[in-house]
Amino acid sequence: MGGVDKVFMKYFSVIKGERLLKVCHCYLSTTSGPLAGLLFISTEKVAFCSERSIKVFNKKGQMCRMRYKVSIPVKKIKSVRQSEDVEKPRQKYINITTVDNFDFWLMGVSKYHKTYKYLEQATSQT
Repeated sequence: MGGVDKVFMKYFSVIKGERLLKVCHCYLSTTSGPLAGLLFISTEKVAFCSERSIKVFNKKGQMCRMRYKVSIPVKKIKSVRQSEDVEKPRQKYINITTVDNFDFWLMGVSKYHKTYKYLEQATSQT
């Protein structure tokens, strides 16, 4: 088991038979701005984990640090689309829309076309 497999298993629950298909570096668009991290594409989920921890406050007002994580079961993904900035065609994006109409925007995706193909592959297996 390689290093990225261990990271995936550390931050996300993995079910029996689940296989990691692809890992790539990218940025996830958030209301606070883009977050750098790793995108994990498995046979069961598409997941993102930030490279750095972010500051959050608990109910008592105490600050703690944690990784920003997103996990979307492939069964809950309605569509995966490619997009690019019309004025800057080299800036490419991937939009993941869930069945409950939440949008996740990925940018600065390493190996963009290959990653998109893996996303299509993972979501077409459902």
